[in-house]
Amino acid sequence: MQRLIAHRRGRALASLITAGLGLAAVTGVTGTAQAADPAGDCATPYPIADLAGGQPVTGLTVSHGTTPDGFTGEVLGVLDDGIAPDIDMVMVRLTSPEIDRVGIWQGMSGSPVYAADGRLIGAVAYGLAMGASPVAGVTPFADMDDYLGNVARRVTVDQAAARTIARHTDVSAADAAEGFRQLPAPLGVAGVGARQLELAADHAGKRTYLPRSAYAVGRASGQAAGPETVVAGGNLAASLAYGDITMAAIGTATSVCDGRVVGFGHPLDHLGATTLTLHPADAIYVQEDLIAGFKLANLGAPAGTISQDRLTGISGLLGPIPSTSDVTSTVTDGDRSREGTSHVSVRTPDALASTTFYEFLANHDRVVDGTVDGSEVASWTVTGTGPDGTPFTLSSSNRYVSEWDLTYEVGFALGDTVYYLAGIPGVTITGVTTGVTVEDAAAAYRISALQRKVDGTWTAVTRRQSIPVRAGKTLTMRAVLSGGGLHTTVPISVRIPRSMAGTPGILEVTGGQYLGGLGPMATIEQAKKAVANLVRNDQLKVSLMSLSKRGRGTPVSSQVLGPVDGVVSGNRSAQLMVR
Repeated sequence: MQRLIAHRRGRALASLITAGLGLAAVTGVTGTAQAADPAGDCATPYPIADLAGGQPVTGLTVSHGTTPDGFTGEVLGVLDDGIAPDIDMVMVRLTSPEIDRVGIWQGMSGSPVYAADGRLIGAVAYGLAMGASPVAGVTPFADMDDYLGNVARRVTVDQAAARTIARHTDVSAADAAEGFRQLPAPLGVAGVGARQLELAADHAGKRTYLPRSAYAVGRASGQAAGPETVVAGGNLAASLAYGDITMAAIGTATSVCDGRVVGFGHPLDHLGATTLTLHPADAIYVQEDLIAGFKLANLGAPAGTISQDRLTGISGLLGPIPSTSDVTSTVTDGDRSREGTSHVSVRTPDALASTTFYEFLANHDRVVDGTVDGSEVASWTVTGTGPDGTPFTLSSSNRYVSEWDLTYEVGFALGDTVYYLAGIPGVTITGVTTGVTVEDAAAAYRISALQRKVDGTWTAVTRRQSIPVRAGKTLTMRAVLSGGGLHTTVPISVRIPRSMAGTPGILEVTGGQYLGGLGPMATIEQAKKAVANLVRNDQLKVSLMSLSKRGRGTPVSSQVLGPVDGVVSGNRSAQLMVR
């Protein structure tokens, strides 16, 4: 029998898919799901070498609810090594009322395709790159447990394959020649609105831990699907986190056998061995789209563990769910307060940091319900184990002031802290707790001057002026803080050691907001030291340095002053002539 062969070109082809999948937040579930096990199909793979053009196929997928509907179609041909070395792609043309309406849609990934004798050819995993179409690329079921080579997110076809597609569909040969692209399975974020996600992306800067494909979706409908609905052709979802914040992708189960589930036909995020949480789902609707239709669905309660996220699909077991790191936030605004929790099953720095950020964002919006331009005092506690398995607890707090929106100012600070801690080699984060108290008013100060008393009057110290001081005595000064029409002073008292006699020095005063917080940390010991020495945004650091003949400064002493009633930025220094 004739097979179609496509020679893959050596250039990267990107897929720009912006449409998403709907999913809902899952709350209050921490134990093993208890429900009837789904009926397993324990499918037998069909040899790809035996396929022929025009051969009839059938399949299963869900477009509404939880019960799979049938579709039919025919084999168009096989692209040798179309997915990866030694992994072919089967081209099929499919039909059903829903496929005829929207084409192959996002969320069909994993839909099983069967030969006439009932054996399983594989899973729908690719659609034509040119847009909505009934033509799908199928990942062979025989390869869905093999993890070979590098998967192709875009698969080109030669002219012969393009002409074959054109003969059997309304797709032109030119459009078919654009090739196939992997059906997207982007992460949806439940619990945060679309506007907030957009603003977070706009203000993220160089931060990489927020998922770039995040989109807003609906909350839980209360009509959660049970694990008995995870069947061949049924909905299948995998989450990095669930609870107040759910980050997950929805596709389709390809086969279920003795509690083992295989699905998607392509990777979710190519994590390899992993601990994604397995969920059933209830489909609401398949939305048509110019690029590719997409499925809207609500997630059910956790029902198992996805342990493999590989080139040819995801797989795992129904039953026990992964252990999680719980991210809990408490936001208090006057007499209003709320505590929320999300459960993170993939304990990577990205997943932990993004969940911490989104958890705070969602809870803050729920309590404050508006843009805040005042002040907040935020505290955090992170628990975990170090490289040697020794438990640790780190805690700190800080004040934040913003003239645009405190939600992001505080949220990014909390997310950054968790990202740095989770990224320390050998460290496992077991829990994150954050607490925020909203204050109506606060100041944003800048150090405007340093003053000393001259003849009983406080006088500003100029940059070129050297202050005479005696070794062994105490220097008394004050910092002047100004901002928003407000002024306040902070007294400074520094003892000059006798060892500095005859040596010039510098007294440097820096606002805590200028010092950059904790920053990156390489070891847990470094993290503990950084937390212990943290200068809050509403504090000032006073440093005394002696100067060598070459003008190099040597630290002599330092102290932290405050907190004051607002954040402090800026830096001022005074030259000292020590006698």
